[in-house]
Amino acid sequence: MHVVIGSFYDEVLRELIAAMGAALFFGNLYALLRRHRDADRIAARTVERGRPGSPVRSPAKPSQKRELAQAPVGRTLAFVVLGFVVMVAGLASLSM
Repeated sequence: MHVVIGSFYDEVLRELIAAMGAALFFGNLYALLRRHRDADRIAARTVERGRPGSPVRSPAKPSQKRELAQAPVGRTLAFVVLGFVVMVAGLASLSM
């Protein structure tokens, strides 16, 4: 006789936890690797906005939402570590 210890929903929840941890880990790792390219892109966009008559610059909305130039290193590293821990915990719970 085969005894089922868990249920389908327990297995799905474990897989979702592992997937969310992996997404947090790899997404923030990618943001950390792209920091230099993002800084160059924002610098070029800032020059475009400063030109008189620029279509990028809107005089009707002077206080537009600003873009984050680069991913902050401390917060990104903290999320990379947190994502790794959650991913490993989710993968460990799958093997039980």
